[in-house]
Amino acid sequence: MIPAGVRTSLAKHPFLEGIPEPLLDKLMGMAFEVTFEPDQVIFREADPSSFFYLILSGTISVEIAMPGRVLRIQTVGEGEELGWSSIMEKVNKQFQARSLSAVKAVAFDGVRLKAECERDTDFGYFVMCRILEVVAERLRATRFQMLDVYSSRGGAA
Repeated sequence: MIPAGVRTSLAKHPFLEGIPEPLLDKLMGMAFEVTFEPDQVIFREADPSSFFYLILSGTISVEIAMPGRVLRIQTVGEGEELGWSSIMEKVNKQFQARSLSAVKAVAFDGVRLKAECERDTDFGYFVMCRILEVVAERLRATRFQMLDVYSSRGGAA
């Protein structure tokens, strides 16, 4: 069960902006709090997808493991999301996520969230539209990071 204070914070989370109260109630029924210690790997690239997170505090590095190094694609924190692939069928994690500081978040089981999206189409439409915004932002961040990496190498590809 989510404490009342966390529910209040979550209702103000940008991902849930404008959510009708009945849909928020439904989402809160699936939510649970999680914490991560600094430098904790939350998931690795290609791991089976499990959880979708709404971050309440702290920062997380979204990364791609490359031979000999890890490339940070984006840093996400309070008011952002992590783990969009958890509600997609047969899609593994696309990135690695590692906490940069102590993190507090609310988690949702991806299988349960997806099942509810299919059962209640109003709920599903709201969630999927918001997830699509997260995916678009992650693609934009990846594009900018790749441009930065390759432009610093003199354009060699």
